[in-house]
Amino acid sequence: MRLLNTLSLNMDTSGGSRQAAWLIVIGMALIGFGDNLVPFVSDDSSLWQFHAIRGVMVLAALMVASRLGAGAIWPKQPLGVIGRGALQTVAMLIYFGCIVIMPIGVVVAGLFTAPIFVLLIEVIFLGKQVGRYRWAAVALGFIGVLIVIRPDPSALDVLSFLPVLAGAFYAVSAIATRSWCEGEDTLTLAFWFFMTICISGWIGVAVLPVEGSFATRGWQPMSGGMIGWYVVLAGIALVGMSMITRGYQVGEASIAAVFEYSLLVFASFWAWALWSDVVPWTAYVGMALIAAAGAIITLRDDGA
Repeated sequence: MRLLNTLSLNMDTSGGSRQAAWLIVIGMALIGFGDNLVPFVSDDSSLWQFHAIRGVMVLAALMVASRLGAGAIWPKQPLGVIGRGALQTVAMLIYFGCIVIMPIGVVVAGLFTAPIFVLLIEVIFLGKQVGRYRWAAVALGFIGVLIVIRPDPSALDVLSFLPVLAGAFYAVSAIATRSWCEGEDTLTLAFWFFMTICISGWIGVAVLPVEGSFATRGWQPMSGGMIGWYVVLAGIALVGMSMITRGYQVGEASIAAVFEYSLLVFASFWAWALWSDVVPWTAYVGMALIAAAGAIITLRDDGA
């Protein structure tokens, strides 16, 4: 997903807004579909095995793409690129760990709190001046989070806030992209993100026990069917990310970013279509508030 690049990179694009919108919406539909397929492997696999094997497949494809002229792999600033990849890896590990135990719409909503965290971090730690509209957006997003999560003070479940924690790490990786990775190629950033999450996966399968839940167990026996699912998941991720990346290349980044919030709709739709997972209407209200807050923060880049 390219939400972090909207928050952290000044991309020089013009025109093609309609084409960019279609590319990003279709890309998000594919990502939402692919993420909803993870439960098909969660019973017989593990979070770490999923990232280890899918990572190898995606890295191989990105290496081929680089050889065909799609971009460079080796970074200009290795430590910055790897550090940024590690931060985003933490966000994605939390995200994929959550989608097998929570409604995916709720998890995506938590991830999309990233623009709110970016703004708060820039104000608190970087001294950025923010106007009333963006502060109102922060409040709007916070209300949306509470509506989606619906925390019960008498039985507070910390796990409910894990998607928001993923959004916080995603936000830090966004700031790291701008601060540490200026001038890096898009393919470079994608390659080293998948490299860090792939390495994390292999470490996980090496040190975690065989028994446990999807997020707490290591290596599981492989079958032809499972390998097939990994191929499908890797292929969907590559096609979806390629379409989103192309959308940012042909359209204005601040406008294109707003269409990323279509993932909230597609993730919930595919969850209903595949798993009969019905999201309460109140959660949709919360998602709409989070999306509105993110759009305001992203579009109002003049400090207002």
